[in-house]
Amino acid sequence: MAQLPPGVRFIVLFTSDQWCRAFIFVLTFLLYASFHLSRKPISIVKGELHKHCALPNEVELSSYKEYAIPIQPAKKFSNESQCGWEPFDKNNYKQLLGALDYSFLCAYAVGMYLSGIIGERLPIRYYLTAGMLASGLFTAMFGLGYFCNMHNLWFYMIAQIANGLVQTTGWPSVVTCIGNWFGKGRRGLIMGIWNSHTSVGNILGSLIAGYWVSTCWGLSFVVPGVIIACLGTVCFLFLVEHPKDLSCTCKPSSDPAMQCLLPDRENCTVPLNHNFAVTGEGGTRMSAVSFIGALRIPGVIEFSLCLLFAKLVSYTFLFWLPLYITNVEHLDAKRAGDLSTLFDVGGIFGGILAGMISDRLEKRASTCGMMLLLAAPALYMFSAISKMGLEATIVMLLISGALVNGPYALITTAVSADLGTHKSLKGNARALSTVTAIIDGTGSVGAALGPLLAGLISPSGWNNVFYMLMVADAFALLFLLRLIRKELQCKMDQTLFKEH
Repeated sequence: MAQLPPGVRFIVLFTSDQWCRAFIFVLTFLLYASFHLSRKPISIVKGELHKHCALPNEVELSSYKEYAIPIQPAKKFSNESQCGWEPFDKNNYKQLLGALDYSFLCAYAVGMYLSGIIGERLPIRYYLTAGMLASGLFTAMFGLGYFCNMHNLWFYMIAQIANGLVQTTGWPSVVTCIGNWFGKGRRGLIMGIWNSHTSVGNILGSLIAGYWVSTCWGLSFVVPGVIIACLGTVCFLFLVEHPKDLSCTCKPSSDPAMQCLLPDRENCTVPLNHNFAVTGEGGTRMSAVSFIGALRIPGVIEFSLCLLFAKLVSYTFLFWLPLYITNVEHLDAKRAGDLSTLFDVGGIFGGILAGMISDRLEKRASTCGMMLLLAAPALYMFSAISKMGLEATIVMLLISGALVNGPYALITTAVSADLGTHKSLKGNARALSTVTAIIDGTGSVGAALGPLLAGLISPSGWNNVFYMLMVADAFALLFLLRLIRKELQCKMDQTLFKEH
């Protein structure tokens, strides 16, 4: 008998159940990466919407205008001034550009609280598909303003508000789906790797937007819009919400996280301590948890408030880092956008590291607290060392990205999934979407406040912006102290129990 080819031998090493899990992992990874891919262009295009139109010897350190790129004559439209794209070419451009950020983030924060509640009552595949198609439409709509020669501020603000609302369909849906397919045994590591979609999406969004920013910035929005809409179609065709929707054989496994992930509807039961099922203890389908009921789950309020400040720091970097790099390194918009992706590269490693440590220690709050404690001095070092040259900036971007995004990634993934399947719910896994929406919705309030505060503080100096970020980091740690103390006390009790 001929020996099987290496590729076939690799395929048969894994069961159909494992291949299904891998497929859902990759699919949800790509789906949510496209959400972040479509959010990133606005931070890259800001430097093109308002350009430096003064003489070379006129330096305004507190203004963005000195860092802009000369206008391409071939792409000049009517009503486009030498200072950028009307209406962002006026002296109040900071307020106008800030209004674009706030309109998106505030709509996202408000919509997120409703999204989880709605998402639990609708099929995830339909809900997520509709959100992705609508997001593609409104992302492309912003870019079409370039081709249609639109100079009305409200056109761009409406596009941002609408996009912020529909993008709230993404996070509760994908976290619920991935939580249904993967158990708690290695949830921190698995979701730490999976959550790198945030950074991957930011990196791809920066590169795509940067490619066209200086020549045809409308395509910086249209192309990401087309991408997320296409992936929305893929979602409709292939997403499986829960392993129970597939008829597979349930095989025992020594790893609790891998047991009964694909149960047969008649022959397999799912242990309640794994919380995969959407049925109650008696086998009947349970109703979705209420908003107040989700808030009563131990740890939801603390982690939500912690994420508010952690996301404040992360989104300040997301929206302001390219402009800060332009200020410090005197680079054009494209090169600053490319360099800012290193912060997201650091975030990938930070999310994976946080997941690994929390799995090993079995302490989510303590892991977040440790990284938040290290993040504050890292931010101070970044503000000081980044002015010493490009090499120092690269190193500090990687370190700061890891420490800032590590707790953010852990809370929005593994912690949300843990709390959404908490033992107090008695097997009602339908709370996962609502819990995820509450935690990320509260964090999104911080995401809206961060860029707003940075815009107000930056005229007084970038150092003051970093001081604000360090204070926010300290508050994030403060809200976790009770949970950290509880985890440490639990560990001490377990040690004493073993000794006796």
